[in-house]
Formats: sequence, structure tokens, C-alpha cells
Amino acid sequence: MSEFLADVLEGLSGTPKALPCKYLYDELGSALFEKICETEDYYVTRADLELHHAYLSDICQKIGPQAHVIEFGSGAGIKTRLLLKTLDRPRGYTPIEISATALEASVSQLRREFKELEIIPLRADYTEQIDSEALKLVPPAEKRVVYFPGSTIGNFSHQEAILFLERMAKIALSSGAVLIGVDLLKPISKLLQAYDDSQGVTAQFNKNLLIRVKRELNAEVDLDAFVHEARFNEALSRVEMHLLATKETYIRVGGQSFHLAEGETIHTESSHKYSIESFQALATKAGLMPVKHWVDDGHLFSMHYLQPQKN
Repeated sequence: MSEFLADVLEGLSGTPKALPCKYLYDELGSALFEKICETEDYYVTRADLELHHAYLSDICQKIGPQAHVIEFGSGAGIKTRLLLKTLDRPRGYTPIEISATALEASVSQLRREFKELEIIPLRADYTEQIDSEALKLVPPAEKRVVYFPGSTIGNFSHQEAILFLERMAKIALSSGAVLIGVDLLKPISKLLQAYDDSQGVTAQFNKNLLIRVKRELNAEVDLDAFVHEARFNEALSRVEMHLLATKETYIRVGGQSFHLAEGETIHTESSHKYSIESFQALATKAGLMPVKHWVDDGHLFSMHYLQPQKN
């Protein structure tokens, strides 16, 4: 049994029903997410980039010279290139990415642009434990900085986020730091608009998960029975994406049949939102000490510079 099928069977057997958000990102899903980032309603990418442009000199001054930048993700985007250009004599750059294709493409692009920089890619799942020894440079860098721009930390539950940040702290070592992007709490109407854009791209992105289940797992799914829905869960301070059944329907896959009543949903993704204080409290639980943070002019997005607490 494939991992995809096993996860689908487990998720549809649960109460409430849910599917892992990682399956949203096949080739088409990834392309649709890029389109989401370009919509007027999705503020996150613009605010993150605006923050980088406004405060990068200050951020790089805080990092200091000859740092080894370790990025979670393939990192050939604008923010990565801006950071590497602005840093004082960076010692090395290591992107960590599970997709060999994405990793090769980003490294190839960056090596053309940064010919003097030592680029040491690592193919691995950054959501799992990574051996710190695999990241060693000879001679060693002044410090390691784990770089995680964007708002992906929001996709983790609070407990998952603490464990994730703990792994970052272990990689950074006691002399290093973590530089991470965090989306901020804001009016619910603005949040829901961002996750249910007026062009309907997010709806296509979400429903593509069912299309994958139908195509790749040979499932019986009435695609017309489902619509995209974005909700704000106030108790957990997160936006949730759901696939809402507009009528009674069944999904038959892997020899099993799953009933959905009218109004029942399949939860596909969560995006937790934080205040500065609530994220700093979370980071402290993970053994990371808040040192400095930056916020864009619209107070939509933040970057946090965190250092592992000394024992």
C-alpha cells in the first residue's frame, strides 16, 4: 500500500475527516499555490517581501559576518537571493529539500549567481530530525543561521511547532540563531479573504486534492459534491481549509467506502496565526530566546530572530 493511500484511508476514517496538507502540493497544486501568491487577496507573500526589503540590512547586521545559512526549503526565490547578497561574507549556504528536482534547480540557479559562495545542498525531509554533523563546514562557520521565511510554521499545530523549533535550535547550535517568518493575527474578514480569494484559485487548489485521490488512487469521487470553504477557528487561532459536502455523498477508495452527510467536511489544511507575544512564548517553550523581531508597515507579517538558550 502506498503512503498516499494509507494516509487517505486513515484520514477519511477519522472523526472529523481530514487529509494531510502535504498532498495539496503535487505539480498542479504547487503551480496553483504560486498563482494564489499573486492574487490581490493573498497578502502574505507581499508583506513578507516588503519586510525583507525594508529591514534586510538590519537583519544581516544582527546575523553578522561569515554565517552559514541553512534554509528549510529549496530556496532559489527572491528572499533567499536578497539575504545572500546582503550578508557580510557568508561562509556557506545549505538548502534542505526533500525533492531532488527542486533542490537541483535551486542550487543550479544560485551557483550561477553566487560563484564565490560555497553551496552545500542536503536532500532530506526538514520536518524530520537532521543530523547536525551532516551540516558541518571545514573550517567551521562563525555561526549557523537556520532560515525559514514565509508562513509555513503556521501549518503546524502548536505542539508540532514546538518540536519543529526544537529541531531548528539543535541545528543552529548554541552559537547560532533561527530567522523565521510568522504570519500575524488580523481581522477575520481579511484572513478569510486570503484563503478564499475572489478569483477562486484557492478553491481550485483545495479541490485538486480530491482530483489527485480520484486519479492516482482510482477512487470514486463525485467532485461536484464538494466546494471549498475557509473557516476561522477562534479557539485555536487558525484559518482552516475544508472540502464541504453540499449533498450526501460517498468516496470509495482502496476497497473501502466513506459516507459524508450533507454539510460534513474534510479538513485539508490549517494556518495558525500569532501575535508577536504568543509566538515568542511558543519559541521560548522550544528553548529559543527571542532577540529581535521585525514587522511590515501594514502589521501583517513578522520575522523573528531567535537564539538557542544556553543551558
